[in-house]
Amino acid sequence: MASSVFFTLFTFFLLFLFSYAETLVFPLTHSLSKTQYNSTHHLLKSTSARSATRLHHHRHPHRQVSLPLTPGSDYTLSFSLGSQTISLYMDTGSDVVWLPCHPFDCILCEGKYNPSTIPNPGPLNLTSAVPVTCKSRSCSAVHSSMSSSNLCAMAKCPLEDIEISDCKSYTCPPFYYAYGDGSFIAKLYNDKLSMPTSSPSSLILHNFTFGCAHSALGEPIGVAGFGRGKLSLPAQLAINSPEIGNFFSYCLVSHSFDTTKVHKPSPLILGRYSVDEKMKQMKDYEIGYAYTAMLENPKHPYFYCVGLEAVTIGKMKIPTPASLRRVDGRGNGGMVVDSGTTFTMLPHVFYETVVTEFDKRVGPVYKRANPVEERTGLSPCYYLDKGTSNVPQLLLHFGGNSSVVMPKRNYFYEFLDGGDDGNVKRKVGCVMLMNGGVEEESGPAGLMGNYQQQGFEVVYDLEKKRVGFARRKCASLWDNLNQH
Repeated sequence: MASSVFFTLFTFFLLFLFSYAETLVFPLTHSLSKTQYNSTHHLLKSTSARSATRLHHHRHPHRQVSLPLTPGSDYTLSFSLGSQTISLYMDTGSDVVWLPCHPFDCILCEGKYNPSTIPNPGPLNLTSAVPVTCKSRSCSAVHSSMSSSNLCAMAKCPLEDIEISDCKSYTCPPFYYAYGDGSFIAKLYNDKLSMPTSSPSSLILHNFTFGCAHSALGEPIGVAGFGRGKLSLPAQLAINSPEIGNFFSYCLVSHSFDTTKVHKPSPLILGRYSVDEKMKQMKDYEIGYAYTAMLENPKHPYFYCVGLEAVTIGKMKIPTPASLRRVDGRGNGGMVVDSGTTFTMLPHVFYETVVTEFDKRVGPVYKRANPVEERTGLSPCYYLDKGTSNVPQLLLHFGGNSSVVMPKRNYFYEFLDGGDDGNVKRKVGCVMLMNGGVEEESGPAGLMGNYQQQGFEVVYDLEKKRVGFARRKCASLWDNLNQH
């Protein structure tokens, strides 16, 4: 989904892949690059705009894929498909894996990413991949469950062959994806996906299905979909290795848009790992997870929807509207946990209630930084001339009596303003929650972005249909799993 997690999938995962019992650990590489922006204000303005666009797309999807991650604030995953390595955006809001293939024509793609932060952008040369047939279930899945007979008719299979289900030589028709500011056309292929471990054997998927795009508009980088759809990477892994595909987590190293703070990759963990005594001694390590149930969405089944029951600011607990607590029979409502959106989005009325309560506690102490709000798209912002001791604590309360205490850096961003025009630099702070606009009778009511997920291990338990959160020092977790 979303504005923001970008990681590089290595099918071989080279030297960065570690096995731990029935666990695979991969590095998520942060694509943060301030060189794409002329100021912190520009970066924040761009990122907040893309977060808003992504929510709009989730409410009015052209297809099941979501808006790719925002350049400058994402994580990447790399893997080798066949004999080649490709870097993709990782996205829990998308339900398919797609990548650019030779020959690749990308319209309006200049400046869409920084080559120094994405090691293998592609496009890929197809050497061993085999086209998916129009009769396959994968073809039906990518075409929104259209019948195989209709798909084979589109592929120009003769009627007599359609009637006797003999269209094996006819390939699945191309599919079209569109998002807020980009689109692509792709065809489905199968190839061997090999994921070697430290043991003598490797995890191999002989018929891994992915989309191959030869043309795109504004989308030069592919996406590794981790959503709940049949063609997502976890779903395909779960067919042969359910212990790996049905339980995965990631732990995003806190960055605050500062490259100097990111010294280790963020671990992406497939499968469960055992907690040893050394882990228990790590700072900020919570042994248990705060679990909340996934809400079923009949219209958007690929979303990881949860129910947000309330938000606490300081000592004031604010109940959420019904639209954030549940999903109705038409697929509207709920909060999507989205690795591809940067900032958390709340419906307009509830957002105003939350920030008004925040301002009641902060406004009397700090002067409002209105010029900063105009230049960043964030609100409220304040001049922090008196420190930050008066910034109240924020808690998220999910369904199932599950509460998550947010670290201050996850919801209040501090940076320096001014200095470029001869003025004295001043420290400012902005609330990192966004106004999701007026509620509509369409799609999710809110999104939980990856900025608010930093410093947590976020678990997706597909067997028990629940999402969990636990505080972590993510760089230390990476080191500890690496040592095993």
